[in-house]
Amino acid sequence: MSIRTRVLAAAVAALLAGTAVPAAAKTFRFAFQGNYQVLDPYTLNETFTLGMHAAAYEGLTKRDKDLNIIPGLAERWEVLEPLRWRFHLRKGVKFHNGNPFTADDVVFSAQRVRANGSDLKTRLPADAEFVKVDDHTVDVVLKTPNPILHYEWDTWYIMDKEWAEANNAVNPTSASATTPSYAALNANGTGPFIVESHQPGVKTVWKPNPNWWGQKEHNLTEVIFTPIGNDATRVAALLSGEVDWIDPVPLQDIQRVNSNPNTQVLTGPELRTIFLGFDQRRDELKYSNVKGKNPFKDVRVREAFQKAIDLNLIKERVMRGASVPAGLLISPLLLPSGAAELFPPAKVDIDGAKKLLAEAGYPNGFEVTMDCPNDRYVNDEQICQAVVGMLARIGVKVNLNAQTKTRYFAKVLATGGYDTSFYLLGWTPGSFDSWNVLTNITGCRDDSGKGGPFNFGGYCNPKLDELSAKILVETDKAKRDALIVEAWKLERADVSHIPLHQQTLAWGVSKKAKVVQRADNQFLLYWVNKE
Repeated sequence: MSIRTRVLAAAVAALLAGTAVPAAAKTFRFAFQGNYQVLDPYTLNETFTLGMHAAAYEGLTKRDKDLNIIPGLAERWEVLEPLRWRFHLRKGVKFHNGNPFTADDVVFSAQRVRANGSDLKTRLPADAEFVKVDDHTVDVVLKTPNPILHYEWDTWYIMDKEWAEANNAVNPTSASATTPSYAALNANGTGPFIVESHQPGVKTVWKPNPNWWGQKEHNLTEVIFTPIGNDATRVAALLSGEVDWIDPVPLQDIQRVNSNPNTQVLTGPELRTIFLGFDQRRDELKYSNVKGKNPFKDVRVREAFQKAIDLNLIKERVMRGASVPAGLLISPLLLPSGAAELFPPAKVDIDGAKKLLAEAGYPNGFEVTMDCPNDRYVNDEQICQAVVGMLARIGVKVNLNAQTKTRYFAKVLATGGYDTSFYLLGWTPGSFDSWNVLTNITGCRDDSGKGGPFNFGGYCNPKLDELSAKILVETDKAKRDALIVEAWKLERADVSHIPLHQQTLAWGVSKKAKVVQRADNQFLLYWVNKE
């Protein structure tokens, strides 16, 4: 009997016996240039990591394939009055360990995400009170109106209170923690996948959650993630069929991947803005040969740096055309209509930069160290190397400290003491709104970390903070748009940071796999299907 005949006979026998033939195993393997280090959903506010958390964890809301807000663990919500929102929770939902999902878990998660060690504190207003009405109803009581209260809740993942307490995981795992907590190595969410094993920096394995409450949209039986930092190795793994998806495809390899009969590159615009920041808080610049003062406190120095950087050269030489030079710290796609025209990208002006440095008291430039990740953004280290060369033209010597994103974020985040003088960062506003950037990136902060948590350099303009506060509570769209434009004009006059560009997405995908690419660059496993 031939193999084909035996398989057919077995299938017929199974059907006659009243049992279904098991579906073929669908293992999806994928690789990213950086690690998926910690499973604690509040440790790191970083796009790839948040997307990975979404396999096991869920928020009260979700975003669909077009980034529209849709119900998640909350099946609906309503604004009872301007300062009170009510969220109606799904019934019958269970965590992976079998514990029921209730209002107690929402109240607990609201406390935990705002606790010390969390990197997602701004997901919720600091003074918002979460009140349990009954087991499946929660009220959020505000001090001031907030029309975008729930805009970022798709990545505020709800945790099991009972599980966290039983495993000494009540407090978040900070990014700089040297000893991993239970929640850093184990996950217990309500999501469509269960973490079967997790080896930080090595491999993570998921299996489908058979008891998931939602409508299944994938056909996978197993998912395996492996970090591959080396570009050539990552591309080779895709071309050979060893993995089904990689990110990013190095720009120089896009044509090669597309010419392979079994693979393709998915490209599209990304909402993330890549930018440079300065330490403007310390009285003496920490990593510099300038003693007794901080050059970056002088707007002329910041403007000189901006004039020295050739955005078009970075686009053409470093990004191979796969970027859009930026005029602001937010994508023009997320600005009020017509506002982008008011903020064109800065033009290079070497003579003007030298003149500003001389006026500020640094005619011969100075020396400073620059922190840069080398496995987080597209060509991130190469961008930093280009910046080093460009600043050398105005007499500034930059010592580049490029390292993995795990080490980079542990150093520069609040829990690491904002230990940086000059740095590169990328930011996608989770709410797709200017207020998010004005709060997280430019909001005034103190040394304890209160204020703008991703304002590594400590830039502060109280007038800008006042505008940001007004933007948050303004419900009239025309007035709110006008406030946003006013705020960005003030920020640009200060040169709080140097916007570089919005990079272009470049995912490498096997033609046997179907994935969903969104402009926020979150890779979500629950939409993956494989032949």
